[in-house]
Amino acid sequence: MIVHTLFPSTVCFFELDRNLTKREMNFIMKQKQKPNEGNKTSIDSNLLKSKTLKNLNCFIENSFQEYATNILRVKNNVKLDITQSWANFTKKGEYHHKHNHSNSFLSGVFYVQVEEDMDQIMFFKEGYSQIKLESRDFNVHNSDSWFFTVKSNQLAIFPSSLTHMVPPTDTEQRVSISCNTFPKGIIGDSNKLTGLSL
Repeated sequence: MIVHTLFPSTVCFFELDRNLTKREMNFIMKQKQKPNEGNKTSIDSNLLKSKTLKNLNCFIENSFQEYATNILRVKNNVKLDITQSWANFTKKGEYHHKHNHSNSFLSGVFYVQVEEDMDQIMFFKEGYSQIKLESRDFNVHNSDSWFFTVKSNQLAIFPSSLTHMVPPTDTEQRVSISCNTFPKGIIGDSNKLTGLSL
């Protein structure tokens, strides 16, 4: 048997090669919070535009560009602008509800403070299944959900349409920064009547 996987949803992980500075950590941890479904988020929804997080923002922007260049293989000079960014605060027993990100192309989650090998992000295959057969074991071909364990100073990037959630956490406080992007530049092809300048 020859197996091919068609049209995958690609999730990439990038490692920041340093720990966050005390100044960066203090800035994130002292953010004013508002209730979210299952946890809390920062009131500031442009967190990465702050001068304090300038270096972190640069790492995240470069990682989005690497995804666009190496995974999507974009051919025009297209830049992925971070349109919004906010902190998530999830205490023990809390969760981050099942959702996707509207009005965004690629989304990312940078893990500020998590418990390695315990904290997870879970993704879901959405859509109607006319016939559902029970599987004796699970793999990327037959699963409706899949999780990855995460660690601090790691960034996950994935299509914004990919549904995801954080199951209830066992750690005292899980902290992350989420962000959305949108392409800027020439997308499509004017010769094919699909050209669009953003």
